[in-house]
Amino acid sequence: MARVCEYSGKKPHVGHTVVRRGKAKRSGGVGQKVTGITKRRWKPNLQRIRIIDENGTVRRVRVCARYIKAGKFRKAVVTKTAVVAAPKPA
Repeated sequence: MARVCEYSGKKPHVGHTVVRRGKAKRSGGVGQKVTGITKRRWKPNLQRIRIIDENGTVRRVRVCARYIKAGKFRKAVVTKTAVVAAPKPA
């Protein structure tokens, strides 16, 4: 299952973490040196929620938190069904 928002299309972005050592020139040092570069990913804040879509059907979707916060969906309310006990034989 891909980490993609079904509405906004947000997906993980790729970048680097850069590790440096040394004092910056503007602080009186001789300059910073890069000692390591590793890849990293920024993942979207996806949540699985039950919504009522435009057809009126209830379904589960993976959407980003920004869309939930903006109120772009009508959430499906969880209703508890009453359990009726069968009559006991005498």
